[in-house]
Amino acid sequence: MSLETWRWIPNALTFLRIVLVVPFAGALLAGNYRAALVIFFVAAVTDGFDGFLARHFNWRSRFGAVADPLADKALLVTAYLMLTITSVLPVWLFLLVLGRDLLIVGGALAYHYGIGRFEMQPSIPGKLNTFIQIVAVLAIIILQAGLPMLPWVREVGILLVAVSAVVSGGHYVLVWGMRAWRAKRS
Repeated sequence: MSLETWRWIPNALTFLRIVLVVPFAGALLAGNYRAALVIFFVAAVTDGFDGFLARHFNWRSRFGAVADPLADKALLVTAYLMLTITSVLPVWLFLLVLGRDLLIVGGALAYHYGIGRFEMQPSIPGKLNTFIQIVAVLAIIILQAGLPMLPWVREVGILLVAVSAVVSGGHYVLVWGMRAWRAKRS
C-alpha cells in the first residue's frame, strides 16, 4: 500500500475540526469549560497534525486549502460568540472580532469582483491578531474552568484582542486599498 492511499487523512482531520465546533459551542454555552478545553485541545492537535501531513507528504488539496482556515476561524468565532452570549466577554469585543473578519472577507470579494484575481496571504499583523485571539480565549477558558490562571488575564486579553483587531484590520484595508488603487491606475 503506497503513501498516496493515505492522502485523505488531512482532509478528514479538517472535517473533524469542523464537526467539533458544535460540541465546543455546547460545552461553552453550558459553562462546561473543562470539556471545552479538551475539545479545543483535540482541535489544536488535529490542526497541527493535518498541517504536518499536508506539508510533509505534499498531501495538499483544494478542499484543505479552503476548509482548513475556515475550520480554524469557525472554532475561534464560536468561542468568542459563546463567551459573549454567556457574558464572559463584552458584546463590543465580539462585534469587533467579527467585524474585522467581515471587513477582510468583504474587501477580498470587492477586490476580486472589482479589480481581479488575487492570492490572499495572511499578513504579519493578521497572524499576530489570530495568535492573540487564540491565546486570550484559551487563557479565559482556563480561568473560567477554575484552573490555575492569573485573574487579570481576562481584562488584558480583551484589551490585546481589541487593539490587535483594529491594527490588523486597518493594515489589511491600507495594503489592499493601495493595491486596488495601483491596479485601477495601470
